[in-house]
Amino acid sequence: MFKYIKNDLPASIVVFFVALPLCLGIALASGAPLFSGLIAGIIGGIVVGALSGSNIGVSGPAAGLAAIVLVAITSLGYENFLVAVVIGGVIQLLFGVLRLGIIGYFFPSSVIKGMLTGIGIIIILKQIRFFFGMDKNVSGDIDFLKVEWNNLLSGLLNDINALLSGNISIGATVIGIIAIGILLLWSNVLSKKGKIFQLIQGPLVAVVVGIIYYITTKDGSMGLVESQLVSVPVPDSFDSFKGQFSFPNFAVISKPEIWITGFTIALVASLETLLCVEATDKLDPYKNVTPTNRELFAQGTGNIISGLIGGLPITQVIVRSSANIQSGGRTKLSAIVHGFFLLISVILIPTLLNKIPLAVLAAVLFIVGFKLAKPSTFKTMFSLGWKQWLPFMATVLPMVITGDLLLGIGLGLAVGIVVILLKSFQNSHFLHKEGEDVDDGKIKMTLAEEVTFFNKGAILKELDNLPNDSALELDVTKTRYLDNDIIEILDDFAFKAKERNINIKLISERGIVENPDSYLEFFKLNKKN
Repeated sequence: MFKYIKNDLPASIVVFFVALPLCLGIALASGAPLFSGLIAGIIGGIVVGALSGSNIGVSGPAAGLAAIVLVAITSLGYENFLVAVVIGGVIQLLFGVLRLGIIGYFFPSSVIKGMLTGIGIIIILKQIRFFFGMDKNVSGDIDFLKVEWNNLLSGLLNDINALLSGNISIGATVIGIIAIGILLLWSNVLSKKGKIFQLIQGPLVAVVVGIIYYITTKDGSMGLVESQLVSVPVPDSFDSFKGQFSFPNFAVISKPEIWITGFTIALVASLETLLCVEATDKLDPYKNVTPTNRELFAQGTGNIISGLIGGLPITQVIVRSSANIQSGGRTKLSAIVHGFFLLISVILIPTLLNKIPLAVLAAVLFIVGFKLAKPSTFKTMFSLGWKQWLPFMATVLPMVITGDLLLGIGLGLAVGIVVILLKSFQNSHFLHKEGEDVDDGKIKMTLAEEVTFFNKGAILKELDNLPNDSALELDVTKTRYLDNDIIEILDDFAFKAKERNINIKLISERGIVENPDSYLEFFKLNKKN
C-alpha cells in the first residue's frame, strides 16, 4: 500500500480539500448537524477505505441520498434516523454475503458516462454563486453551502440574473480567478517542470494563497465576509467536542418505518456505490477492477459505524474518486490518509479551516466538473450513433434539470432498454428476395440466432406481406433459441399458406422439410427451443 506514497500523499491532500466542503454541504442539504457530514467523511475515508478492494475509490456522505435523508430526519427525528442508518449498513453486509455486487454491471456504458457527465455539469453549476460570492441563492437563503438539489435550473437562472445585475463579491471573484489560474498553471505547465511541483499540488497552493488573501484583505473593500468562508464547528473543550456526537435511539428499532427507511438507505446507497464503482473503474488509467461484493461489505461496515456515532449514510462518491484519480492517486492509501486529514483538521485546526474562501474550493470543483463533463465527451457519444447518444442524453438531462442522480440513471436505463428492444425487433430475421429484376416468387427468410416474443410483430408482418403463389425458404440453421410464441405464429401461417398457395421449405441443420404440418412438433423433435 505504501509503494506509491509519492503519488498517494499529494492526491490525499487534494481529496481532503474537495471532501471538506462537500461533507458540510451534504449535511446541510440533508437537514443534519454539520458535524454528521464530517463524521461520514472520516469513516468513509479511514474505515471504508481500509476495507474496500478499490485502489482509487473514495467514500463519504452521499449526495444522492440527501433528499431521502432530509425526509427521514424530518419524520423520524435524528436519533431515530441513526437507527435506520445502522440497519441499512447491516442490510448492505447481507447484500455482500448474497453476492449482489453484480447489479452495477447491468447498466450500459452510455448511462454510466451520462451519469459522470451529469455530475460534472451539476458540480459546475452549483459552484457559480460560491465562486462569485453571491449574497443569496434562489430561495433567499444566505447559506452558501445549502444545496437545493431539486431546484438546480432555477438556481442557475437566479445566479445568472445576479451576475448581470452585478450582485457579486469583488473579493471572492478575484481570489476565485487567481485560484483557477494557479490550478491551470500547475496542471498544464509547472507539473511537467519538476518533481517538487508534482509533490506539492496546485489545489493546496490555491488554498494557502486563499487563506493569505483573506487575512491580508479582511479589513479592506476587497475582503471576504464570514459567509464566504468554510464553516467548520469549533469546539472550545473536549466535552464540547464529544457533545457534537449523536447516538441512535435503539428503543424504536421495532417500528416498521425505521426498517423501511433502513432498507431504502441500503438499496439506494448500494446502487449509487455500485454505479460509482463502475464509473470509477472506467476512469482509472490503470484499469483496476473493484471487487463489488467486498465493496458492499466495506460500505455496510462504514454505515454501521457512522450510524452508531451520529454520521450520515456513506457511499462511494464519484466527485472525490475522480479528484483522487486526476491527482494521481494509485492505492487506497490516498483515501485512508484523506480521512485522517479530515479528523486531524477538525480536532486541531478548525479555526484555520474557517479562513479558507469558498471561492477557492469552487475553483477546485470547477476543474473537477469540467474534466467529468468535457465537450469532447458529447462529441464522442454523438459520433457513436443514436443507440449510444439517446441513453446518454436521457441520463444527463434529467440529472441537470432536477439534480436527481437516481432519476437520471433510471430514465437513461429505461431508454437503453427501449433501444435494445427496438434493435431486437429489427434484427429478428433477414428477408431476401432472389433476383432484383426477376419476379420468380422465391423469397428467403433467415431467422436470427435468438428469436423471442419481442420479434413477433416484425416476423408476423413479413409473413402477412408475402405475395400469393410464392415460395418461401425459411432458414433456421443458425437459430439456437426459438420462442414458443414464434412457433405458434409459424403454425398459424402454415394453414394460411395453403390457402394462399405459398410453398414453404424449412431449412434446418437436420435437413430440408417441405410444408411441415406442425412446426411445434418439428421443433420439439429437434429440441430447437
